[in-house]
Amino acid sequence: MNYFELFDLPVSLNVDKSKLAKKYFELQKKYHPDYFTQATEAEQEEALEKSSAVNKALKILKDKDSTIKYLLQLKGLLEEEEKYLLPPDFLMEVMELNEELTAESATAINDFEKDIYSGVQSIIEQYDAAAITTAELLKVKEYYFKKKYLQRILDRLDD
Repeated sequence: MNYFELFDLPVSLNVDKSKLAKKYFELQKKYHPDYFTQATEAEQEEALEKSSAVNKALKILKDKDSTIKYLLQLKGLLEEEEKYLLPPDFLMEVMELNEELTAESATAINDFEKDIYSGVQSIIEQYDAAAITTAELLKVKEYYFKKKYLQRILDRLDD
């Protein structure tokens, strides 16, 4: 069972946060280990596993980047620890940003991220599992890796 099924949500790159929260509390009431203190050892173990899965699913589905990664993995388009080859023009732009790191760089990097997001915004915000193409998902994958790359630079600025 995938996390979307666990939370009874449609597969999406843009999860409804209010439905996610509501379902999370529902599932916690159902599977929280504290409710199984008088149950058999097997039932306690199962409740612990389900409660853990619910917590992990919540962590992934409430974060947009983690949701993108998870959905791409579900579709078999992203491997854990995958090394993705980014386009040379993107790398050149990022290298220039990286060389000129200043206090204002965060604004430039955020603007750059907004620019690359615009190329996939409609795919992410209007995701339709029945109509999505592999080509569209591959665009989202490239966006995911570009954003990850930009985030590393922003993280360096914070240090």
